[in-house]
Amino acid sequence: MTPSEITKLDRQHLWHPFTPNSVWLDPSTPIVSIASGQGTWLTASDGRRYLDGNSSIWTNLHGHAHPQINQAIRQQLDQIAHSSFLGLTHEPAVRLAEQLIHYVQLNPQTPTLSRVFFSDDGSTAIEAGLKMILQSFAQSGEKQRTQFISPKGSYHGDTVGAMSLSHSPAFHRHFQPILFPTQKVMTPSCYRCPYNRAKPEKADARLTRKCNFECATQAEEAIHQAGNQLAAWVLEPRVQGAAGMVMHPHGYATRTAQAAREVGAKVLLDEVFTGFSRTGPPLASHDENVVPDVVALAKGLTGGYLPLAATLTTEKIFESFSGDPQHTFFHGHSYTANPLGCAAASASIDLLLQPAEIQKREDLAQNMSRLASTFWIHPNVGDVRQEGTILAIELVTDRASQTPFPTEKRLGAKICQTAREFGLLTRPIGDVLVLVPPYCTQPEELEQMVNALHSAIVRELGS
Repeated sequence: MTPSEITKLDRQHLWHPFTPNSVWLDPSTPIVSIASGQGTWLTASDGRRYLDGNSSIWTNLHGHAHPQINQAIRQQLDQIAHSSFLGLTHEPAVRLAEQLIHYVQLNPQTPTLSRVFFSDDGSTAIEAGLKMILQSFAQSGEKQRTQFISPKGSYHGDTVGAMSLSHSPAFHRHFQPILFPTQKVMTPSCYRCPYNRAKPEKADARLTRKCNFECATQAEEAIHQAGNQLAAWVLEPRVQGAAGMVMHPHGYATRTAQAAREVGAKVLLDEVFTGFSRTGPPLASHDENVVPDVVALAKGLTGGYLPLAATLTTEKIFESFSGDPQHTFFHGHSYTANPLGCAAASASIDLLLQPAEIQKREDLAQNMSRLASTFWIHPNVGDVRQEGTILAIELVTDRASQTPFPTEKRLGAKICQTAREFGLLTRPIGDVLVLVPPYCTQPEELEQMVNALHSAIVRELGS
């Protein structure tokens, strides 16, 4: 098909996620049709090449068409593409489960997470996790533990349970009548914190904050108040992705997880985005010395190749489902532990553990830190924050007052649309611009990404 034919048929028949129809169906809106990818680059049907500045919605860890992952999938394809996992097993799933357990252990001498439940994506991984916790408590004599607490702005997916744990009205307000009630506490955002007495500076607001860590204190108080009614404290550690790349002050996850332990509740961590070394260590929670009772993993699990998710939990929770057949976990997916996905994920984890790949990630994070200063040149940049290989640039009408732009301007979306003219594909969260490049990104490619995004800001807002 020609690019114009693809665009025409797309607008006639397709429905895209998180995309306003009024914008997509507007004939003046240019549509990019991706034809192929290699490393950090994506090639469109019209031949134009773009840098993949958000790792294809935060999933592609090692770059497109990675030979090691390609080969793993080809080898598995010659064996079997899919088999039911209900009452059956297969080597790719067994091998991957063992790899995951070893990969996420904070202290290999004292293993805690020991069981893996496979599903399809981040939402289903969270859904499985919350159901595990509820049913486990019910079968262990604590049926009263049905409450969940998480920060304002949290986003855990779009299934009913995952939406209930979230506090993202922009995404979920229409579905409120069917959600079960959960409690929210203040967002641990230093840049937008009402208790932060520091004046805005050209630096990550977490580094200059002046407060008494009220966000952690309020969460602790809510957790202790819930007491033996609380099932779990739910958190995206270090970075709340869809909330606008809200990056937490260090120590927040440590304190809040400890509070949950003190009241006998579980800790459910959503590392769908932050897992697989996005913030540095294998899990973001490792930097906080937090060992969860349940952790949800997805996105980068297969290196961005195939839909696969995993919910990891403890032997204690697993054993609470033993004995009575009615204690069975009646939850599952048709494509649970898909062999092709498992093969891709095993290859991805092998890559993550290679010393040369670890060095690449460290170099990428350092280069991002160095280049991030470029954005402070522009007066409408209010905050620039980074965790590992995640960079966020928040735009405001005025740096001193931190006043946001009107939502209806869709400024972030316009800037990212303009960035395509400079050879960059990325996607904002409101007026927070995001760079989450693949780990294979070379220094000159990262510099191109930063220059393209900065040029798009200048094009839309002036210099």
